[in-house]
Amino acid sequence: MEQLVLDIMRETMLMIIKASLPLLLTGLVIGLVISIFQTATSIQEQTLSFVPKIIGVFVASILFGPWIINILQTYTIRMFSLFSTLL
Repeated sequence: MEQLVLDIMRETMLMIIKASLPLLLTGLVIGLVISIFQTATSIQEQTLSFVPKIIGVFVASILFGPWIINILQTYTIRMFSLFSTLL
């Protein structure tokens, strides 16, 4: 029983990482590019990276949304099917 709980926790953590990775990487890459641009041009405006990150994460959520929903749906169905065996 303890091993099953640990397996479920591990699978949950991996699912969270896989589902959030595209959006986080998009924000990271955009932030890095803008940071390099700010360093090269000596522009130190704090709000410069805010709008491109929002737009980039929005576009990434549109592109990767169906894949993320599929991952979450598969995980939820698997958890509900396991629930009946645990009772």
